[in-house]
Order: sequence, then structure tokens, then C-alpha cells
Amino acid sequence: MKRTWRRFAPALAALVLALALCPTALAAGPESEPEVQTVPAVAPVTSAVYPAEVRETEENGVHRIEKVYYLTRRDDPAAIPTGDFQREGRTYTLLDVLKNDQSETDSKDHIEVVSVNSSTDNLTEIIQQLEPALEVTTEDGYSGVLAPDYPGIKVEAAGYKTSSRTVTASRSYPNLSDADASLIPKTISDGGRTLILADVQWQEAGGYYNASATYSGTATGKYATGYNVTVEYKGEVTRTRSDSVIYTAVFASHGETQIGKDDAGTGGAEQTESGGAGKAVLLIPLAALLGGACFGGWKLTKYYKNKKRGYV
Repeated sequence: MKRTWRRFAPALAALVLALALCPTALAAGPESEPEVQTVPAVAPVTSAVYPAEVRETEENGVHRIEKVYYLTRRDDPAAIPTGDFQREGRTYTLLDVLKNDQSETDSKDHIEVVSVNSSTDNLTEIIQQLEPALEVTTEDGYSGVLAPDYPGIKVEAAGYKTSSRTVTASRSYPNLSDADASLIPKTISDGGRTLILADVQWQEAGGYYNASATYSGTATGKYATGYNVTVEYKGEVTRTRSDSVIYTAVFASHGETQIGKDDAGTGGAEQTESGGAGKAVLLIPLAALLGGACFGGWKLTKYYKNKKRGYV
């Protein structure tokens, strides 16, 4: 009997050692993957708009939601949310965005008087200098584009200056009895001006004399230094009394959404937790069994050692 125990003692010791190491290996289990924290993407900042009214309807199993927005012409309708959304177990998808322009305008005739300076009084050249259209905004909020009234253009001299110049005239006096200057008039009238005798040329012909007399004088006058041009621009101007624009976003849903329990949802989390609990429950009796085996192996080893020493 003693030989039999000695024969199996090494095998039992190896078994005890293997069983002692098993709980540690089983407790460790497969290496768990490190938890990855996902940083949510930051949505771009936009000017949010909110519906002023929400209407829900249902017809032939089709559920609709209409979201009404009151904007102005200056607002960007792209800020209206058009993505899918869920409500009461249904997923709604955009069908259309309707626009209803509620703006009101009134108009009236308007005249804008414009004055410009010109170096000439030639109407053709003046028209080329004028703007073909004039964009205006009145003090009471009317705006529009006006056109010039060409037939009604007025041109006036901006100022005058005086000028003077020398003028001359010639006269002939034939068949004079003698080459005597006293026979020639000392002054003449020419073009409303009085000219004075300045020179006489004589020619003899058959005992008579022909006189060619030159008279001179000073002519004065005035000229325009520039011109003031007045033109009326005429046309229709309008004013907006209300710039309200109504947008209606229409969404539709054709059935209820079945919320599944997957790895990303609550069901997946519960499954993970229950799976972990199940593993823990299974490890408890296994650990107890391995613990008992280890304890028994230790007692058996101690018994043989004491027996060798003569304690037993």
C-alpha cells in the first residue's frame, strides 16, 4: 500500500499544481479590449429658426406634420431644419417646403432734378455726358430707377466775360480830280460799328485818280464761361410695406418605427451585462471546486512529508 501511494505521489502533486494555477487563468479570462471613447462631432454653428406653428394630420394611414416658419426676405430659408426626425414612434421624412410671399408694396411716380456743368451748349454733346439711368431712394423709403427726360433739358450760361478785337473795312473811291485825302470820308459805319480812316492808296487813270481806303475800329463782345444743364429724371418708385414670407415644411410618415435592441441600444447593454453576470455565476462553483482540490492536494502532500519524518 505504501509503495502504491509513493508511485502516484508525483502525479498527484503535478495535478494539484495544475489545479492551483487554473483559478488564476480562469479568473483572468480573455483580455478585455480597452474602452474607446468617441468624441461627438461638433455641429457647425448656424442661426437656428423655430416653427411658429406645428400642425399634425392623418389620412389613409399616412401621418403628416407641417411646421410653419415666419421669416423675412432678409432671412435665409436654408436655416429651416429639413432632416428626418422621430415623434411618437414614427420617423418623419421631408416631402416639400412651401413658400408663401406675404410682402406688400406700393408705388408712385417720382421726379429727381439733376444739375450738371458743361463747357458747351450743344445738346448732342450734353446728352452724351448724362447718366442713362439714375437709381434713387427717397426719404420716405421709396426706391427705383429713373430715366432722363431729354426733351426737357434746360441749358443756361453759367457766366460771361467781355472780349475785344480789331475790325477793318475797305472802300473804293474812283474818278477823283486830285489825289487829295480830304476828298475821302474820314469815318464810315460798318456792321453797326463806326470805323475810322486808317490808310489810302491812290491810282491814276486818264487824268483821274482812284482811291482805295482802309478803315479800322474795335469790336467788343461777351462770351459764356460755361453752362448749367438741368435735367429731370422721371420714373416709378416702390416701397415695401411688409416683407413677411411664410415657409411650411411638410413631413410624412407611413408607419411606426420598431425600436430594436442591438449592440448600440439598451438591449445590447443589458445583454452584455447579463452575459457578464452569467459568466460570474459559472465561475463561482468552478472556483469552489478548484479550491477544494488545491486544499486536498496540500493536505495529501503534508501527510506524506510527516510520514517520512516519522510524525505519523
